[in-house]
Amino acid sequence: MARIDVNHVRHSYLPNPQKDADFALREVHHTFEDGGAYALLGPSGCGKTTLLNIISGLLHPSHGELLFNGKDVTNLSTQERNIAQVFQFPVIYDTMTVYDNLAFPLRNRGVPEADVDRKVRETLEMIDLASWAKKKARGLTADQKQKISLGRGLVRSDVNAILFDEPLTVIDPHMKWVLRSQLKQLHRRFGYTMVYVTHDQTEALTFADQVVVMYDGGIVQIGTPAELFERPRHTFVGYFIGSPGMNVMPVAIEGKTATIGSQRIELPGAPRTAAGNSGAIELGIRPEYVRLGRDGMAVKVSKVEDLGRHKVVRASLEGREIAAVIGEDESVPAEPKVLFDPAGINIYADSWRVEMGA
Repeated sequence: MARIDVNHVRHSYLPNPQKDADFALREVHHTFEDGGAYALLGPSGCGKTTLLNIISGLLHPSHGELLFNGKDVTNLSTQERNIAQVFQFPVIYDTMTVYDNLAFPLRNRGVPEADVDRKVRETLEMIDLASWAKKKARGLTADQKQKISLGRGLVRSDVNAILFDEPLTVIDPHMKWVLRSQLKQLHRRFGYTMVYVTHDQTEALTFADQVVVMYDGGIVQIGTPAELFERPRHTFVGYFIGSPGMNVMPVAIEGKTATIGSQRIELPGAPRTAAGNSGAIELGIRPEYVRLGRDGMAVKVSKVEDLGRHKVVRASLEGREIAAVIGEDESVPAEPKVLFDPAGINIYADSWRVEMGA
C-alpha cells in the first residue's frame, strides 16, 4: 500500500487554460495516508473522477506532482504505479470464466499457479461468486459482472492503492449495501489504501473513514462523517450532506445575536470574523436541531412528510423556507413555533464557516 501525496495539482482539458474557470480541477493539495479509506464525494462535474484518474495515471495533470511513498510518479504509467482501478461499468472478459477473469491479472504478473488458485478462491468467497467460478462471464447479470470487476481489483495483494469510480451504479439497492459492507470488511482486514468516487452520500459516509467533499473543481472539506454533519465548513457541505440538508438563511449579526427579519436568535458565542464583513452572512442549522413546539419563533407549516422513523416538517420562518425533523409519534401544534438548539448553529461568511468566541 502507499501514501499518496497530491501536491498542488491542477488540470484543464483545454490546450491553453488562462483562468480558474478553464480548470476542471482547481488546485488540490492533499495527502491520502497509507492504508486509509477515502471517499471523493460531490455532484457530477465537480472534478472527483478527474482527480481519481490523475492518481491512477490515466490523466497527466496540467500542473503539480503526484508522489507515492515520497517517490514522484507524475510521469509514470498506471502499470508502473501498480494501481488497481474499478470503473463505473464492468470491465471484464466475457469469453473467460469467472475464475479466469480473477486469475488473469495474477497470471499476467507471473504469480505461481498455486498462489493464483489460493488467492482467486479466497476472493471468490469474499464476493460471493464461488459457485459461479466455472461459468462464462457472458451470461451473468450486471451486478454479478461488477462483482467480478471488484474481485479483480481485490485479488492482487501487491497494489499501491485500489481506486473505485462509482462502482455500484449498476448494482441493485440491496446488493449495494452488501458490497459496501464487504469492501469495508476487506479494508479492515487487509489495510488497502482505497479511494472511492461517488455522488451518493450514503455510499461515501458508510464506506470511508475520511470523506473528501468536492465542489466546483476543488476540495471544500475533508473530515469524518460526524464532522461533516455537525460542522460543515462550507454551506455546500451543509446542503449536500444530510437528508434534508442544512437550513441556510441570511442574518444580521450583532455580538452574540443573529436577526432574521423581526426574530432574534441568541448565539452560543460571538462570530469572530462576521462583524464588519461586507459579504453575505448566513446562519446554518440542520433540521435535526430545529425544535418544533409551542415556544419560540412563529412559523407557517406547509407540508409534513412521514418517512416512517421520523417526520420532516416543511415550514416558513420570516419568509424563509426551513425544515425540521420530529419523531414519528410527535404531532405538529395548532400554532407551531420553533427554537434553534445552540449546539447546532453555524455562522457562515461568504459561504465559509466562521468560529464563534466565548
